[in-house]
Amino acid sequence: MQQAWRRAAALAAATTTPFAALAQSAPGAGQPVPWQIGLQDSASSVMDFITSLHTGLVWIIVLISLFVLGLLVYVVMRFNETANPTPSKTTHNTTIEVAWTVVPVLILLAIVIPSFRLLKFQEEIPPSDVTIKVTGKQWYWTVEYAKDSGGFGFDAIMLDEKQRGEAIQKGAKPQDVPRLLAVDNEIVVPVNKVVRVQVTAADVMHAFAMPALGIKRDAVPGRLNETWFRATREGLYYGQCSELCGTNHAFMPAAIRVVSDQAYAAWLEDAKKKYASTTDDRAVRVADAAKQ
Repeated sequence: MQQAWRRAAALAAATTTPFAALAQSAPGAGQPVPWQIGLQDSASSVMDFITSLHTGLVWIIVLISLFVLGLLVYVVMRFNETANPTPSKTTHNTTIEVAWTVVPVLILLAIVIPSFRLLKFQEEIPPSDVTIKVTGKQWYWTVEYAKDSGGFGFDAIMLDEKQRGEAIQKGAKPQDVPRLLAVDNEIVVPVNKVVRVQVTAADVMHAFAMPALGIKRDAVPGRLNETWFRATREGLYYGQCSELCGTNHAFMPAAIRVVSDQAYAAWLEDAKKKYASTTDDRAVRVADAAKQ
């Protein structure tokens, strides 16, 4: 069954190649792009599965819609008053009634099997290499690395227009500090490693979502939810709070930078020193964010 879904996904990819510019985001972008009508390019094993299932479902929907359209056209042409002046008085047809019951059941079974496999794949967290805890607050994220993953924390707050301008003046490319998505502190993880993400909230409900990595979890005060991902390629990936959480809900992004093992080890050493001495600065930044 899984092989059939992968074949369908491959067929869909080949069929939609002429529309790739519209249906897919720019390779490695990790963020929405103008005129995009499809999912963001996958950057994790979880998102690969989601994309495969989504593509298969789209083709099932297309085939069903074409079949129903064909039936409607046939009925209109074959059984209109001119073509069929003497209408049939048939009230039952056992073959047709069995068919329109059994066929939808088979279609649903073809959908539910890979759907449950995806749920199982998402919910069963494998042994992790890195564990981070993300706490949603109005309106920013607090990120904490577990003791065995560094044992430090920081706040991720959206860059305002002034801060973006300063970053661009210092040499950053505008696409590297996208409006409403760039943050002052990025989450950094190694490529091809299992990352466990624990999600909660400190005030109201939030939702931590990172589309390119295939993760989305509600952040509920007093409750600890979990998810995971394994990034398959390096890059910078953006997400946002996906639960209406108040006035500045639209200004609550997050960014995950996926790097090589060597780059991650170097960043980890610097981060332990940097974030161990920024408590006062974090308090000021949080206060400023609350005023925005």
